[in-house]
Amino acid sequence: MSGDAKLETGNWKLETAKITGVILAGGQGRRMGSVDKGLQPLRGRPMVAWVIERFAPQVNEVLINANQNLERYSALGYRVIPDEITGYAGPLAGLHRGLTEAGYDLVATVPCDSPFLPRDLIARLRAALEREQAEIAVAKTGQQPHPVFCLCRKRVLPGLTEFLAAGGRKIDAWYANLKVIEVAFDDNPDAFINVNTETELKAFEEGPIP
Repeated sequence: MSGDAKLETGNWKLETAKITGVILAGGQGRRMGSVDKGLQPLRGRPMVAWVIERFAPQVNEVLINANQNLERYSALGYRVIPDEITGYAGPLAGLHRGLTEAGYDLVATVPCDSPFLPRDLIARLRAALEREQAEIAVAKTGQQPHPVFCLCRKRVLPGLTEFLAAGGRKIDAWYANLKVIEVAFDDNPDAFINVNTETELKAFEEGPIP
């Protein structure tokens, strides 16, 4: 995405600011046998490589938030940033580090275990964020929000820092006090599939790709 690109939405044009994209790969993969999910192979490539293929063209900078196997993630060609908070504190800890290190004022996150994410994810989140003058835009399918697929403004960092320092860990509890816009992706619900287990991974290894 070029910093000079324009997004067509209806009858108006939106000048797009540059965006830092953060791939969240800092979990422990407990449901997959405590393995590093982002590095698990899917059709000959690590799952995170599938995410990068779809996500990187949508943003101007890519950071990978990981807490183990840092050299293997670095070999993918992007800067790797571990959590500042120890103990595998969850996706909010990854977002916190991403916001801290981001080079741009808009920060998007996606998980490392959703290899089929929408190719127009950021364009649609950005359009809604600007239209509603929100602080965070979150993807949703049906009645189910997907808060790890989000676009937020860097200015939410101080509040997130306070929330984490007080022991908060749940994403929805954190953004309950922010101006949030949920963005429907009902036309492409399979794009938000999380590959959480070995059985699910095997199904995509052998079956059709969404």
